[in-house]
Amino acid sequence: MSSFGTDEYIRQIVMEYSKTLYRIAFTTLRSIPDSEDIVQEVFLRLLKTRPQFASREHEKAWLIRVAVNLSRNRLRHSSRSELPLELCPESVNELVQDDFAERDGSLLQAVLALPEKYRTIIHLYYYEDYTIGQIAQILAIPSATVGTRLARGRAMLRKMLEGGYFGA
Repeated sequence: MSSFGTDEYIRQIVMEYSKTLYRIAFTTLRSIPDSEDIVQEVFLRLLKTRPQFASREHEKAWLIRVAVNLSRNRLRHSSRSELPLELCPESVNELVQDDFAERDGSLLQAVLALPEKYRTIIHLYYYEDYTIGQIAQILAIPSATVGTRLARGRAMLRKMLEGGYFGA
């Protein structure tokens, strides 16, 4: 790993984690400008706190946890949190212009329509390829809770997409 705080380190970490952090923030906030703000705030926190990481995986988990916490705080304190997805001024299509776009657009719409506690877990499990145990560590909740929310989120998606992506 590069020396903490150097231009090279900052450039490397921003390039490596920006898209992931952006998608996680967007999954919670469903707002492009708010998601961009969260990503910037995560990197500012990293530079201010200068935590010591045991590994690259620990570093990534720390960044994701900060993004989730900041997104949830923003959601709690925002009057926009009650707006339905289709009324938000940003288009989901703007989000899905990279590797995220290869996923089924209707599925992404359905995931974004889930309650936040299910959206985050579904996103981390399916889009970021984390295991239930890893998600439990990142979100600081029991593995059983993650498993339950994952199952409930899948059931909600199944109902939303009846006969579609998941089948009946």
